[in-house]
Amino acid sequence: MTVLPDFKLETHFSRWEFHARYHMTASDAESISLRELLAMATPEERDAFENLWLGYTETFGAPDLRETIAFGFQNRNAQEVLCFAGASEGIFAANSVILDKDSHAIVVTPNYQSHETLPLAICEATGIPLDPDDNWSLDIDRVASSVRPNTRLVTINFPHNPTGAILPVDRYRALVELCRKHGIYILHDEIFNGLGRTGTQHLPFIADIYERGLSLNVMSKSYGLPGLRIGWIACQDADVIGRMERMKHYLSICNSGPSERLAKIALNNRDSLLARNCAIIDENLPKWEAFFARYPDLFDWQRPGGSCMAFPRYKGHEGVEQFTRSLVEKSGVLLLPSTIYSSDLGETPVDRFRLGYGRSGLDEGLAALDAHIARGLN
Repeated sequence: MTVLPDFKLETHFSRWEFHARYHMTASDAESISLRELLAMATPEERDAFENLWLGYTETFGAPDLRETIAFGFQNRNAQEVLCFAGASEGIFAANSVILDKDSHAIVVTPNYQSHETLPLAICEATGIPLDPDDNWSLDIDRVASSVRPNTRLVTINFPHNPTGAILPVDRYRALVELCRKHGIYILHDEIFNGLGRTGTQHLPFIADIYERGLSLNVMSKSYGLPGLRIGWIACQDADVIGRMERMKHYLSICNSGPSERLAKIALNNRDSLLARNCAIIDENLPKWEAFFARYPDLFDWQRPGGSCMAFPRYKGHEGVEQFTRSLVEKSGVLLLPSTIYSSDLGETPVDRFRLGYGRSGLDEGLAALDAHIARGLN
């Protein structure tokens, strides 16, 4: 079996996520407690949770949970939904069943690392860089020129990690038409769909508009419930859904029963959860913008289109790697340097960092960041 490379982002978080005093780079929305979530439940949902039989669950996911997930789409049904133990399992399964050694894949860069390393572990892949001078958009002509006769999969992610960019809808539809012409699957990592400033216009789910589209989502990001470890892929292609289900037999086998009950409660309250989380962004984003306005010689700021992340440029002489290392070691402020997002498929930015603004408690971290800069601790 192919040995996968070290997962740079997760290794970095393993070292710092629960030890830094100020987690300023989180990609998930503010979470809630079990008590708060259960307070949203109907009496029937509460009873189902408290009297749950703790045996194995269905590999596809609980039928009523899949129905609730499907309700969030325009025209999908429960049979077109497969649940996973988080999004990463879904990424692994999708790449494993769509690609083989004779295939070719196309991925956007920078990216969440597994979107690149998993196809590369199977076949050849081409990276298409997003353009920071075009609001981190995707050049569809460049994608078209990269298509080969054996191209089987294009992987995208909008709102994008780490930039927060949302692809213009005309380019999105042009990508779909390109892939339809060549019979290429699109894996769209949609885990930040619904999250952004109040009123943000998100793209339609790929599974709704493309017969070979795979919509990847999870409770972790927009809903702020990563502890549930419930994700899913929706797809119109029954053969792909079936093969991913059989791949899951080698992975988690099935999901956590209690997590399925809790995820159903959350999704039945999806509108209120998303409104709450977007309101936190409405409050936090102007605070970051005020911070960057204080240091125009040190940073270049670009407002993101969606999600709760941004990818500003650091212009200090010592470079972003030293800046972020000093920041966490001396002042307890955790940011992600862009070197974490380096790619084997081409150049990626080396002078940026990922920040987050989807959680509460931002003021304390910004004060620590101001103090660090004032003391010149780099």
